[in-house]
Amino acid sequence: MELNWPYFFSLFSMGMFWRAVLTVVELGTLSWCIGLVLGFLVASAGLSGQLWLRSVSKVYVWFFRSVPLLVLLVFVFNLPQIFPASSPVLSIPFLSGLISLVLTETAYMAEIHRGGLLSVSKGQREAGRALGMGFLGIQLRIVIPQAFRIALPTLVNEYVTVIKLTSLVSVISLPELLMTGQRLYSQNFLVMETLLAVAVYYVLIVTVFGWAFQWLERRLDLQRRQPHALDDAACERLRTGLVVTPAAQSATAQPGQPLALEMRNITKRYGNHTVLDRIHLSVAPGDVVSLIGPSGSGKTSLIRTINALEPINTGEVILFGENYLSAGDDPDNRVIRSGVRRIGMVFQNFNLFPHLSVLDNILLAPRYHGTQAAGSRQDVALGLLDKVGLLAHAHKYPHQLSGGQQQRVAIARALALQPDIMLFDEPTSALDPELVGDVLKVIQSLAREGMTMLIVTHEMDFALNISDRVVFMEGGHLQLDVSPQRLRDPTDTSEGLQRVRKFMGMAPVPT
Repeated sequence: MELNWPYFFSLFSMGMFWRAVLTVVELGTLSWCIGLVLGFLVASAGLSGQLWLRSVSKVYVWFFRSVPLLVLLVFVFNLPQIFPASSPVLSIPFLSGLISLVLTETAYMAEIHRGGLLSVSKGQREAGRALGMGFLGIQLRIVIPQAFRIALPTLVNEYVTVIKLTSLVSVISLPELLMTGQRLYSQNFLVMETLLAVAVYYVLIVTVFGWAFQWLERRLDLQRRQPHALDDAACERLRTGLVVTPAAQSATAQPGQPLALEMRNITKRYGNHTVLDRIHLSVAPGDVVSLIGPSGSGKTSLIRTINALEPINTGEVILFGENYLSAGDDPDNRVIRSGVRRIGMVFQNFNLFPHLSVLDNILLAPRYHGTQAAGSRQDVALGLLDKVGLLAHAHKYPHQLSGGQQQRVAIARALALQPDIMLFDEPTSALDPELVGDVLKVIQSLAREGMTMLIVTHEMDFALNISDRVVFMEGGHLQLDVSPQRLRDPTDTSEGLQRVRKFMGMAPVPT
């Protein structure tokens, strides 16, 4: 039997079909958008530190992914028989269909979002915390933009699935595309022609919205963003009017001035393993302290406790004479976050925000905290980029930079809040040897300006040349706190010094 082509083409001029298309688009898009938001909340609950939230999330996802949508549609539509008060809402097929689709899609969206959230590295959140940002600010400005980009292809695929699932709503008599077609072919028995037209309508909807989503994906694709470096003339124009102030906010120690940093009886454990054992450390304003020692000695854990990235089991941290952090404190409370803003942190693996340009990486924290006027903030950020030799790369993205350049941007980002103390966690260990020099020069310039710094490093010559003190750690203990001059002193042959000299590869001093 041949298809009735004139009838088939006539179906594309029927108003009832285009009204059905509108119903499908409205129902599918609303279900997708609401499910997108609710799914994110369910996913966040599933990754929460609260056991009851995780449990509720897991049960919700398990249940609504298990129940067939067709069964859920019939149940929700007939729920007024059990709860008559729900009749004004659930007796409307569109609303019953919307609620059923949202309940199902929220469960699927939650798993998609969970994958996106888990793909954002822990270092991104830590970088936000090191900039004094709260949980909500980190989620909105750092985590969600990255997680959404990662999850977008799967979310788009889920939109296509939702559009097709709207055909099941015909079971509760909502006149969408499939039901409209069924009514027609029950009258004229032209089943194939009618269903073929229904299929074409679905393909049309998916195609149009597919193009829109492809455009969005291209807009959000960071690899497509390849801004060029500024030429010398553009850099000179940017430098005009910039006032570059020294990064250090505290000069050298004065009589009666409180210590910049005091760590008292700091103990840190991971389970039964003690990584820091009753540490006492004092740092005066303007001091440059290098922390050295074998891997696993507790150096990184030590500086991570200073800015509350790691909780401490005992002890307290005093910042410029004020009690700033104690064992058991909530790291997200206002006092600690205010203290963290006075402490700049540079990570071993840079932890730049990949979705932001170099300039926006530096501006993120000042914008969040509302420091300075908008124009002044940008001038300071550009001045810091010029300070680290990267003004020409202001509009590039982190993926366009070398490792050494990324680390210098990370230093500029940490300096943007004008901290009183800078922490460096092995800032050159992730770099190729030829890139190390540029980063070390930036750190040396900060030392000359009087910035108080604690540097975890394996660059022994650098530690000797830049430091006021070298602190040697081993087995979670602070074994030796000594000046570089004493390390070089050939008359001092004490056992502790000999151990440190051997570790640093210095020539042994004969006893």
